[in-house]
Amino acid sequence: MAQTAFEDIAEDFEFLDDWEDRYRMVIELGRDMDPLAEELKVPATKVEGCASQVWLFPNWQGKTFHFDGDSDAMIVRGLIAVLRTLYNGLSPAEVLKVDARAELGRLGLNDHLSAQRSNGLRAMVERIRDVNEAHI
Repeated sequence: MAQTAFEDIAEDFEFLDDWEDRYRMVIELGRDMDPLAEELKVPATKVEGCASQVWLFPNWQGKTFHFDGDSDAMIVRGLIAVLRTLYNGLSPAEVLKVDARAELGRLGLNDHLSAQRSNGLRAMVERIRDVNEAHI
């Protein structure tokens, strides 16, 4: 059920043997992402449960979900970019069908992130699911 852009990341990860290279790739994805506008970095868009500052701004274009995000930590910006490839362009019902744990597990992220980063990633996924449940 993963989006094409996410599949591309998964394929790239298969060719990277070293986790340092994978981390660099995630960080690069975050660098390539446009920053979230400062006026959108408000308490309503802040994700609690993350060790770093994280904001997710959801929006729906017609019947499809999209979100922008930002963080003060480069690795987390990269994780936001990865989540965007997983969820952007889906309907709210499709978002709820995504098994984020399994999809992210394909990248090996579950095994290589610190406990704090894993908790933050889980919090971001929960926020994405919550805003889509409310939108159905």
